Amino acid sequence: MTGLLAIALGDVTGIGPEVTLKALVQELNADATRYLLIGDRGYIHRLNEDLRLGLELQPYENAGKGGRVFVHSPAESLSPNLSHGAAQAARATLTWLEDGARRCLRGEADGLVTAPVNKEAIIRSGKAFVGQTEFLSGLAGTDRTIMMLLGADDRGRWLRVALATTHLPLRQVPDALTQGKIELAIELAARACRDLGLQRARVGVCGLNPHAGEGGQLGTEEQTIIGPAVEATRRKQLDAHGPIAADTLFHYALRGDYDGVVAMYHDQGLAPLKMIAFENGVNWTLGLPFIRTSPDHGTAYDIAGRGIANPCSMLAAIRLARQLVGRAAASSNQHQCREMKVTITDEL
Repeated sequence: MTGLLAIALGDVTGIGPEVTLKALVQELNADATRYLLIGDRGYIHRLNEDLRLGLELQPYENAGKGGRVFVHSPAESLSPNLSHGAAQAARATLTWLEDGARRCLRGEADGLVTAPVNKEAIIRSGKAFVGQTEFLSGLAGTDRTIMMLLGADDRGRWLRVALATTHLPLRQVPDALTQGKIELAIELAARACRDLGLQRARVGVCGLNPHAGEGGQLGTEEQTIIGPAVEATRRKQLDAHGPIAADTLFHYALRGDYDGVVAMYHDQGLAPLKMIAFENGVNWTLGLPFIRTSPDHGTAYDIAGRGIANPCSMLAAIRLARQLVGRAAASSNQHQCREMKVTITDEL
């Protein structure tokens, strides 16, 4: 582990850079983690001054000389005062995102936190783009990734929601659902619970149709796809349950009966999650070969540049990434100790 967390700053015409810098001001004293901000150096320094945050920003080239927050600009400098959704800013977001991902793949950074990008602006700029999850999956050479959104309400009650499908028109969801996708979502959700250090990993699985299909009267996906996926994972010794009607399952999960939920489509999972954790929700990409989290909100062009953006979701994303990095390091150390013990025993 390098002790370095990369943060791709997203669309500079949105609130990503603002919430990132604000979050770092609150988090720098938490531990000794170092941060690499990947974005436009000019924008970052101007914003730090405009918001009077007082962050000590160092060029990444000087990382060996000490410091906590470093800045790297892998693309050409952006024009100042770009309009919201400007093509130049939109294209830069992908350059920064790729730079952060490749540093993680090379082992130069322990994890990646990604600030919001604007899908419409990126596509309008001439780039093919589905979402950050899909973009990072492509760079990592895997299609076995799942989005998990997690957050807690003001009483400390958590929802952790993995999505079997992500950014699809609703009418395409039934055709896109497969037993394999649902099994993957269940397996990665259970692994995520263990990665978080939860004592159990009980996963509830939503039905697709109202009342989970009402025994086939309101749809058959529960009988032909979802139910068989649940049974397959149970045969792998996973504590999976379902399909359960979504309107009931989220109530059970919020009161603690389940540690994770697998939702069949985007809004089925995100509507209840954002209801309880709109300001502190986190997006965690499961299945990547590196840790990646992001705040669960968009670029918020309507308030960008006004200095009023709430950094809570970005703060939660940074804290989750640090927690996962720490647990991964501890697990690695334990594994090395076990290997050393075996070696010593063999030698004796």
